[in-house]
Formats: sequence, C-alpha cells, structure tokens
Amino acid sequence: MKKILVIPSIDIKDRKTVRVVQGIPELNCPSYGNNPVDMAKLWRAENAKIVHVVDFDSSHEHLHKNYDIIAEICDSVVIPIEMGGGISSLEEAREIFNLGVFRIVIGSLACKNIEEYKKIMKSYGPQKVSAAIDVIDNNVVINGRKKETGKTPVDYAKRLTEIGIERLIVTDVKTNGMLLGPNISLSKSIAEATGAKVTLSGGIRDYSDLRKIQDESDSGIDSVIIGRALYENKFPCQKIWRVAESGIFK
Repeated sequence: MKKILVIPSIDIKDRKTVRVVQGIPELNCPSYGNNPVDMAKLWRAENAKIVHVVDFDSSHEHLHKNYDIIAEICDSVVIPIEMGGGISSLEEAREIFNLGVFRIVIGSLACKNIEEYKKIMKSYGPQKVSAAIDVIDNNVVINGRKKETGKTPVDYAKRLTEIGIERLIVTDVKTNGMLLGPNISLSKSIAEATGAKVTLSGGIRDYSDLRKIQDESDSGIDSVIIGRALYENKFPCQKIWRVAESGIFK
C-alpha cells in the first residue's frame, strides 16, 4: 500500500481566501482568514509538501487580478504551488509559470480546444501540466463547473491520457465542500481505466476518509486535495500545530 499525499487547497476570489461549496465560492468565512499568502505559510508550517491554488476570478470571469497574490505565495513558501483556474491558451500558461507556479491544472480548455492544450503539453510536458475533471452526476462539467459536456468522466479521462496527460485532478462537484465523504469510486474507476495518476478532490471530512482513500492507493489514487476539513480543524493534530505556530504571522 502506498502513502497518499495530502494537498491543502487555497481558493481565491476577490483577492481573499474563500470557502467553496459544490463549486461555488463563498466569501467572508471567518475560519478561512482573508489573506491567501498567510494560509500558504500556515500549510507550509503544518508540513504540506505542495499547495493547490484555484483562482476563481480567472475561472469564472477570466480576470487576472489575483496574479500578484499567487506570485507572492510562490515567493513565500519553499514548496511547489499547483494552480488552476481559467487557463485558456499557451500564452496564459507561460504567464502563470512566470509567477513561479510549479504545475498548472487545466479543465475547460482540454475539452473546448484540445489543440491548444496539446501546444501547452508540448511546451511544458506532463510533469508540469495536469488536467482537471469536474463531474456532476457522471457528467463532465466545464466553464467554472456551470456547463455540462455530455461526456462521461471515464471516457473523457481516456481521451486525455491518449494525448499524454499523466495526472488527473478528479472532483465530484456535489461532494465539494460538503463534508459528507469523498466519491472514491469515481476516482478509482478513472485511475483503473486510464493508468493515470489521480488526485481525488472533494468531500473529505476527517482522518477516517483519508484511511479509506489510503486503502485504494494501489488503484492509482496517490493524492488528495482537502479544503474545508483542514480550514475547519477536523483533524485532531491541528490543535497542537496551531498552538506551536500561533506567532508565525507576527
């Protein structure tokens, strides 16, 4: 059995850290703080090996008003930053890599303009470029999770791996931010059908869910993105960490 990698998520909208529930960003959640850079420092202090960042202004409105914050995150921590949100061209991919991002996650573009996606893959390779598969009721959704494609996740994942994609970020949108448990079978079916490395996203409640995913690590699920459960202190060890790190932002 392989160890899975736990990846904290920082979701950004209007230059603030937000809570995301079923794909919808919610502002003014006290336990999330306002400063995404501070959150990146906190996750690093709590021994995160990589941080997943989503830019909702870029994803929903194609605005780049958070790019300076993302650059500051990259400069503030000595771990890789993985970023997704509205990447629609090779030029934009270059701009994001120039911020200091280690790996980009592309969703809608791979469905709408596969040739442009191939250009990005050719320029940076599968270690630097991954694909997001967002799913609602066994239907892949794009455009900020607002548009159904009519594609099933397994078939779509097979198409992506055929062009050389090696990592897939799989999100069951209905579980996203709900603390009701992850859809492990969805990620497992994609991993087994494609042979790709799969990062599961959505629904993690607590340590017991991590154990369940750990049990499926041999299927190809090698990592998990966690947002709300971490921000709302659902893991007992966090209480110890927070006391030790109470002064890191002073």
